[in-house]
Amino acid sequence: MIIKDQLDREISIQKIPERIISLVPSQTELLVDMGLSNRIVGVTKFCVHPDTIKKEKTIVGGTKQVNFETIKKLHPDLILCNKEENIKEIVEALQDDYAVHVSDVANVEDALCMIHQYGEIFEKEKEAKVIIEEIRSAKASFELFIKDKPKKKVAYFIWRKPWMAAGNGTFIHYLMELNGFINVFGHQDRYPEVTEAHLKSLEDIDLVLLSSEPFPFSNTHLPEVQQMIPNAKIILVDGEYFSWYGARLIAGFRYFETLH
Repeated sequence: MIIKDQLDREISIQKIPERIISLVPSQTELLVDMGLSNRIVGVTKFCVHPDTIKKEKTIVGGTKQVNFETIKKLHPDLILCNKEENIKEIVEALQDDYAVHVSDVANVEDALCMIHQYGEIFEKEKEAKVIIEEIRSAKASFELFIKDKPKKKVAYFIWRKPWMAAGNGTFIHYLMELNGFINVFGHQDRYPEVTEAHLKSLEDIDLVLLSSEPFPFSNTHLPEVQQMIPNAKIILVDGEYFSWYGARLIAGFRYFETLH
């Protein structure tokens, strides 16, 4: 069977994959939600949902570095990667010996396309359809909720020292816009570094969101940011709802309502 991934790469799969390695935490969770837990043989150290997954499966490394010998011993039928989560060199090295599917998710429709593809690849069309319909329903409900809410100028930080924000072309930016937020770093691509001097110069900003990942912002960081941006409201947010895709989006839209 020849399939295409979200980079339009052709992948040859001889049979329905029974031994899956996932190098993307959100996609690992999606596989479990689709009833595929028994087919997963390898995950990353960042695959934390469900919370038992790392005890049950073999850890093959992280999202940027993997242990190729460990992967070889697992004899995977298919390895799941993501354009943003995994570096190009990993994909290129793995695809010489294995079938590798690469997702590319910049918005909800991309996420739904990925879920649909997984449904076809793993013969889980019914399960995929249920998740897709629930995500569409949750999104539609949230869009009604947000419809008349006032726009806010918002900065979303993913890292500290160097300070890094979410910019244009990211899934986070897309979800910020869906929330009716005006991303103050939306004119910059990807994840721009921001100097402390720049932060102190920010004016007319309503809200600063400090993500729980990849840098684990906590209450201890609130005074520091407030001192640099005194006129903004500073809050901690669950980064998984802003950057994970799959069934987590269903709860994500309910979570977004709490931010308003």
